[in-house]
Amino acid sequence: MAGMSLPASLPASLPAPAAASAAANPTCVINCVHYDDDGKRHDISLDAISDVIASNNGFVWVGLYDPNEDVLLKLQEEFCLHDLAVEDARNAHQRPKVEAYGNSLFVVVTTAQMVDERIQYGETHAFLGPRFLVTVRHGASLSYAPVRARVEREPQLLKMGPSYCLYAVADFVVDNYLPITNRFRDTLELLEKDIFADSYKRSTVVRLYELKRELNKMRMAVAPLQDVLAQLRRYQGELFPDEVKLYIRDVHDHAVRISDVIDTLREMLGTALSVNLSLVTLAQGETVKRLGAWAALLAAPTLITSWYGMNFSHMPELNQPWAYPLMIVGVGGICVGLYRLFKRVKWL
Repeated sequence: MAGMSLPASLPASLPAPAAASAAANPTCVINCVHYDDDGKRHDISLDAISDVIASNNGFVWVGLYDPNEDVLLKLQEEFCLHDLAVEDARNAHQRPKVEAYGNSLFVVVTTAQMVDERIQYGETHAFLGPRFLVTVRHGASLSYAPVRARVEREPQLLKMGPSYCLYAVADFVVDNYLPITNRFRDTLELLEKDIFADSYKRSTVVRLYELKRELNKMRMAVAPLQDVLAQLRRYQGELFPDEVKLYIRDVHDHAVRISDVIDTLREMLGTALSVNLSLVTLAQGETVKRLGAWAALLAAPTLITSWYGMNFSHMPELNQPWAYPLMIVGVGGICVGLYRLFKRVKWL
């Protein structure tokens, strides 16, 4: 560990100067907190981490947002983090995963939130050790202040160690997917009215496609998250006590349920697109039938009258005085007959 170690007899609470120096942390350090064995919170500075770890009292939780390289190197020195894990946390754009480095774990999960009616994705990287938890947020990610407030209301649960805090973070990440899926479901219900409307709307098809695309992206984020939680459930080691695994199992169940909801919505959207296409095709078929019926009504008199446009020597109306009116009546009768026929077969 970096810094000077203090004797094991150090008091449980931190010295006032260490707590006062917490304000000197870089802006990317959202929180640097020490939770003692009684679950009480003490704000500390990065430089005081070594003293806290040496005191063998409680654990440290450091929360970062888009940290710079100097801060990551400082934490690597304080907690003896592996170079590869620190490199992943620095570069971001990692797939959800769980990797073990000695007596610590490196966990990556994908986060999501609604920004201007669009889903924005981010990442949270977590370093878990016996006496520490470091959470690194990148991109679109809600603050974990509610998570801290939640665990601090239950100091008896904090005695489980940093793994319980990691559970609370994972639970928060998974629960944030639920309102997004609910909004998609409400939007789909509203679009159903446009799908079955008499008039075709191109905007409806565009919106359906956009929803399906967003759900596909969310599926790619939630599906690996299930694997991460399953690996944490099966992890054999002191970092995850059995009582914490029960909480991880609950989060895993939530992730599975959200994944099922996403799959259901994707199927409903696929069906909606197919139904919309079918309705448009049927509407076009009805239009074609009407046009064909009217074309047939016009074709009959056109065919008959076109004969009289030819230069014949013998034409019926030249010798028979009633031939022309009879021809008109005949053409009218044919048109009426065709009209009634098309009405009966519902082409008109």
